[in-house]
Amino acid sequence: MYYCNIKKSDIADGPGVRVTLFVSGCTHHCEECFQPETWNFTYGQPFTKEVEEELMEALRPGYVAGLTLLGGEPFEPEHQYVLLSLLQRVRREFPKKTIWAYSGYVYEELSGKEVGTGRARCEVTDAVLACVDVLVDGEKITEVGRNLTADGAQVIDVTGKLLFPGFIDGHTHLDLEVAGTVTADDFETGTRAALLGGTTLIIDYASQDKGGHTLKEGLDRWHKKADGKCSCDYSFHMSIVEWNDKTESEVQDMIDQGITSFKLYMTYPAMIVNDCDMYKILKKLGECGCFAGVHCENAGVIDALTAEAKKEGRFGPENHPLVRPDTMEAEAVHRLLVIAKEANAPVMIVHLTNKKAYEEVIHARKNGQEVYAETCPQYLLLDDSVYSKPDFEGAVYVCAPPIRKKKDQDCLWKALVDGEIQTVATDQCSFTLAQKALGKDDFTRIPGGLPGVQTRGTLLYTYGVKTGKITQEQMCKVLCENPAKLYGVYPNKGAITPGSDADIVVLDPAKESVISAATHAYNTDNNPFEGFKLECGIDKVFLRGNLAVEDGKLVKEKLGKYIARGKKQF
Repeated sequence: MYYCNIKKSDIADGPGVRVTLFVSGCTHHCEECFQPETWNFTYGQPFTKEVEEELMEALRPGYVAGLTLLGGEPFEPEHQYVLLSLLQRVRREFPKKTIWAYSGYVYEELSGKEVGTGRARCEVTDAVLACVDVLVDGEKITEVGRNLTADGAQVIDVTGKLLFPGFIDGHTHLDLEVAGTVTADDFETGTRAALLGGTTLIIDYASQDKGGHTLKEGLDRWHKKADGKCSCDYSFHMSIVEWNDKTESEVQDMIDQGITSFKLYMTYPAMIVNDCDMYKILKKLGECGCFAGVHCENAGVIDALTAEAKKEGRFGPENHPLVRPDTMEAEAVHRLLVIAKEANAPVMIVHLTNKKAYEEVIHARKNGQEVYAETCPQYLLLDDSVYSKPDFEGAVYVCAPPIRKKKDQDCLWKALVDGEIQTVATDQCSFTLAQKALGKDDFTRIPGGLPGVQTRGTLLYTYGVKTGKITQEQMCKVLCENPAKLYGVYPNKGAITPGSDADIVVLDPAKESVISAATHAYNTDNNPFEGFKLECGIDKVFLRGNLAVEDGKLVKEKLGKYIARGKKQF
């Protein structure tokens, strides 16, 4: 056997850094072949024992994910006889590294399951066919391993692609009344977009209303909004906005219905709870083995800064980040953590945006507190210059807390690497340009929120994994495993293991596209990531074993079901 090239740090032909062997010789002679010189079986150099040793040495570093075979055609029978000993040795000496092979032969030809298999199959082919498979039976994964077989099984070729557990978005707002209007995306359109983006479970926020309303009333209202409309699975947190004996008695009822996480607000008149009630709520939730995610901003100072801006005649969207500064988020985080410590209760900081607030979290953890943190793609990838865009375009980016500065992005990325931020959610809350224009003359009337469920995974892979900021494993942690454990659905969700729901995302790292409001699935005419280039794409999505997205297109809708959750497993 001859070979034409060896790459010892290949990032294009499989997951992670790989060692790639290009063999010479191919009988396919495809018309659009980009390297027809490799058709020649004697092109390049002989594959010798010394070359094999060179490959093994190149595979040795821990950062190398595995071996990839290209060509030419690795599965020409002449090559199989030579490669078998190499592959068996790789399996023996590096059992945790993967072997990928690109072939012009279809699986049925190589496996012998197709009549008239031709010259590709020989007596060593079965031994050479060592690749990673996931076997799905109905809605559950039954087995994970190599060379799996099952009567009547459909084989889906995902060569060159990455498998993730279904993404989980623990922070969405669909069909929500905000600032005198309703979000552009309801549970029907929002979950379609989520599924196209690889998200197989969203957790939205049901809410009690002030004025003597119960948690049950809030939950019933959200079930009416969502039931029968969702294309991905769904669950709810419960927002507590009023604390009294009745509300306290309902906490266990919520837990019994699979709601084990709650939401508290330190801003917004219709949602805010005072420090006294905050303490009581956190203490009760902690005693029940639950926790609250908290929106942290100092409402009083925000009101004062807003009044100053209006008095000075400043009404444009560029003032939005100025009246909600990072210091007021950090102060609220600090105050919350003091209260939580006194209540001996765990808490989560939702949509963490900046370095000052993050430092408060780290300080509390060093003092022994149980604190979790979430951030969002907009805080990782955008900076506050967006609010100064001309022609009122800055209104598109109005959200709370606001988008911060470049230094804050750097801090958040490092926190993801260090495992100090547990999840990346979206805070999905979408509006049309006409809805944003409600605040044309007063930035405080701009409905706050951004769409994000369709692009979260692809943005994180493109600008996190591909740039080396985070690893594929870290991406899987913050999108899949960690939210599953925090929100009490692991390992049913968030894992590809026997017994797990067959929620599987097939990500194509070779696909490229550009984000555009003209092509996204949201019910909006704007996108905060307009023009962002994506260097990957969601190829397929399985929801409980059902192929719901194929070739990036939705093929099955409204398969989602309500997921009752257990208590956190962190």
